[in-house]
Amino acid sequence: MKRRTFLSAGGAGLVTVSGLSLGALSLAGCTTTGPGDTGDKTAKRREIDAGATDTLNRLYSTVKGSQDLGNKARGILVFPKLLSAGFVVGGEYGDGVLRSGGANRGYYRAISGSIGWQIGAQSKAFVLMFLTQDSYDKFVRSNGWQVGADATVALATIGANGQLDTNTAQHPIVGFAMTNAGLMAGLSLEGTKISKLDI
Repeated sequence: MKRRTFLSAGGAGLVTVSGLSLGALSLAGCTTTGPGDTGDKTAKRREIDAGATDTLNRLYSTVKGSQDLGNKARGILVFPKLLSAGFVVGGEYGDGVLRSGGANRGYYRAISGSIGWQIGAQSKAFVLMFLTQDSYDKFVRSNGWQVGADATVALATIGANGQLDTNTAQHPIVGFAMTNAGLMAGLSLEGTKISKLDI
């Protein structure tokens, strides 16, 4: 069990993030459609795009400072919905889209073990913002990317003033985890594995 402690903005308090490394999950063969299913692929892309737009709009409207951070990001990876994965005990998976420069740059699947979602949560989403060109380039060039192993992701927290923690913006990659109730704290995305989808 790994334990990390971050100081919130203005020294108002400490936020402790605990994470269990989940490196045993495989991403091989994680495409959602067959090679000839062009119509299905188009529909899948549209579904992901619509969900990603809704997720970003919700993030920007509920977390002060998140849109400014998003405007500075080299790329934003959005997973609008994570589903329970029956083949992994306590695990979840979801499909998302990478956006950069106002355009979609590729579609991806995330697989993780239990990452501290609240019991009974109806909708789960997460967003990764790549704030440096180097972190973005390394992700795009990867053939499989894992939080913690390939890069550290700083989970966003809210300071005492209700604004996004100013320390958050100092990290190369910032993650936001949300449910219908809003931004989540006290969890880790560590061990989440991400691979490109052929859709």
